[in-house]
Amino acid sequence: MQEPFQLEQMEKETKEMLKLRYLTKENCTFQRTPGGFVSLTVGDEHYDRIQVFCTFPFTDRYRCVSIRESTEKAKEIGIIQDLNQDLDAETVAMIQEQISLRYFTPVITKIKSVKEEYGFAYFDVETDHGPCRFAIHMSGSAVVHLSETRVLFLDLDENRFEIPDLTALSTKEQKKISVFL
Repeated sequence: MQEPFQLEQMEKETKEMLKLRYLTKENCTFQRTPGGFVSLTVGDEHYDRIQVFCTFPFTDRYRCVSIRESTEKAKEIGIIQDLNQDLDAETVAMIQEQISLRYFTPVITKIKSVKEEYGFAYFDVETDHGPCRFAIHMSGSAVVHLSETRVLFLDLDENRFEIPDLTALSTKEQKKISVFL
């Protein structure tokens, strides 16, 4: 049996979702938890664990940083307008660490081989963090063009790998990945 539509409840939830709260060193406190996560206190509200999301992860990583609850819905708690101006140095380092973990993106420096099989492509590459092998779906959104020469690969586990400048690759390497571009 279907529940009756609750207009008032929906309006209340919508108003709450659209409320924008800016987080600064004056109105909130971030702390590291014993488990290595980050907690947040804003006024009389406390969040044992938060998640950090960049609204512009590829162009302006430290502006308009979204702080969200660490739940399945990831409800937004507030926005840090400018990480380097709105928080103290210790908190900035803590938030930057969380951003680095969430947006870890090794840079591909060399393409050793690419093998296509059954709708998947298997990459064997060198990155700025060492050798790596990963697989992508041949169809879909596994390859994201960030500019004419900057490409992002999303593997089957949603890990990111970046080629900041395709023209910096050798001709042989460019041929290996040309089918994906």
